[in-house]
Amino acid sequence: MSAARGPRPSAAAVGRRARGLFRGAPAAVRAHVAVRWATAPLAEVVAELPAGGRVVEIGCGHGLVSACAALADPGRTVLGVDIDAEKIRHAREAARGVPNLEFDVAVSGAVPAGPWDAVAFVDVLYLLPESEQRRLLTEAVEQLAPGGLVVVKEMGTEPAWKVRWNTAQETLAVKVLRITAGSEFDFVPPATVAGWLRGLGLAVATRRLDRGRPHPHVLVLGRAAGSPGTSGGPGGAP
Repeated sequence: MSAARGPRPSAAAVGRRARGLFRGAPAAVRAHVAVRWATAPLAEVVAELPAGGRVVEIGCGHGLVSACAALADPGRTVLGVDIDAEKIRHAREAARGVPNLEFDVAVSGAVPAGPWDAVAFVDVLYLLPESEQRRLLTEAVEQLAPGGLVVVKEMGTEPAWKVRWNTAQETLAVKVLRITAGSEFDFVPPATVAGWLRGLGLAVATRRLDRGRPHPHVLVLGRAAGSPGTSGGPGGAP
């Protein structure tokens, strides 16, 4: 049975609650979560997820986006997966008391068995070679429920000054501080990602999310054919 539906909380309220889940985490984790919320348009990403239903986030890290998704809609069941067991440990500790939120350690390059009403990738695909990105998105589409949604939030490849800023920051985070697992970057143009999803039969929309932000955030949405909300969980399309 799904949770009772009421007015959705504001994005700001959801963000505060999600960040508050990490109050008992180490200072480095709390700082990372705070910076993620401040610098990325996570509220806009979560707003695109279907109401209710089953949602999986691939490469969830410490779980901030998954936490926001669960808190924004109690009728939504959310699973966050990542290859980093230490990050999943912190995510699980933060998720205590959030009944519609789970985290699990995943095999690299795998999508958990669906069907899923939404599969989300938020700032993670760039850590994989282009061929692996395409393969993983193909697998995600195969696990969608009818009418399901693939949500990809990545960095665009223009304008040049934002790309340079983003590359410098990612070099620090991945290669120097080792905050994020990986060694190389492969920022595939959003138009290419959109083309892959269209080739897999999805209806695709692309939107820039970088106005007023120093990073070239871009959102790519791919919707499968069929009636949303038929995964076996509650809810449907937004």
